[in-house]
Amino acid sequence: MRRFESTVSVRSYELDSFGHLNHAVYLNYFEFCRFEALKAGGYSLASLSDLGLGIHVVRVEVDYRHELRLGDRVHVHTWVTEWRRTSMVFAQEAYLDASDILAAEARVVAVWVGPDRKPMRIPDVARAALG
Repeated sequence: MRRFESTVSVRSYELDSFGHLNHAVYLNYFEFCRFEALKAGGYSLASLSDLGLGIHVVRVEVDYRHELRLGDRVHVHTWVTEWRRTSMVFAQEAYLDASDILAAEARVVAVWVGPDRKPMRIPDVARAALG
């Protein structure tokens, strides 16, 4: 299992009226970090586009564990926990400032889509690159 790490910082416009990171923004962080993982595995957005491929999220589950506030650095760990014929399951964990404080965790199901915009078998090379 290959794990990828990315870091983002909480910005002022991402806060809710209580002064902590809005729950919906976690989805943006997790998406950004999945694309970073894909890029590290050799599948940048540009390369996927050039091949006519897409990876579509079909399900997201998020558990919120600890608040994040303005200026906090968030370290996100991303890895694939399950491979199916046309889909894969990402696990993601967001930690506060590289500590052991888990802020949120997600389970994301994504389907690979071919040039015809229909689900396709995940390429073996992608499975190997993403671990």
